[in-house]
Amino acid sequence: MKLAVYCGSRTGADPRYARAAQALGAALGTQGIDLVFGGGHVGLMGVVADSVLAQGGRVYGVIPEHLRDRELAHPSLTELFVVRDMHERKAKMAELADGFVALPGGIGTLEELFEAWTWGQLGFHHKPCGLINVDGFYDPLLAMARTMEAAGFLQQEYVDMLVVSESAEDLIDRFRHYQPPHEKWT
Repeated sequence: MKLAVYCGSRTGADPRYARAAQALGAALGTQGIDLVFGGGHVGLMGVVADSVLAQGGRVYGVIPEHLRDRELAHPSLTELFVVRDMHERKAKMAELADGFVALPGGIGTLEELFEAWTWGQLGFHHKPCGLINVDGFYDPLLAMARTMEAAGFLQQEYVDMLVVSESAEDLIDRFRHYQPPHEKWT
C-alpha cells in the first residue's frame, strides 16, 4: 500500500504537529506502507519522510522543477519524480497512491485534500481520504462540511467519506476497511 500525505512545508507553531507527522511516518514505516509526498525536506513534509526512512520504509517524492531548483528536494528518497508544475504533481501523487492523508498544513494542504476528496465523491477514484486531526486542528473544516450538508450543498455520505482520527494507527486501520460511498450523479 502507498499513502499520499499532504502536510505543511513548515512545522507550525505547536510541536504536536511535528510529533503527529513523526508518528504517522513511524506507523507507515513499521507497517510496510510506502509514503508518497511532495518531495521536500522542509517542514512536516521532511519530518514524515525522515520518520518513514528511519523505519526502513520506502518514500516517493513528487516535486515541481521550480521547487527542486530552489534546493527543497529531499536528498534521501527511494525515488524522486520531478514534474513541470503543481497540476502534474497532484496527478502523479494520485496515480501512485492508494489513499490520501492530510496532516496540519496551510492552503496548499487544503487544496490537495479538497481535490482528492472531490475526486472520490465524483468517482474518479475509490480511495480513502482522511485527516489526522491534531488537537482539533481540522475542527473548523469539519464544522464547515456540516454547514454545507445542512445547507443542502453536500450529502451526508460525502461528509462521512472523510476518515477523521487523531491517531495514525487508527486512521490506517480504518483505511484498510474503507468502503467508498456511491458515486455522485449515478
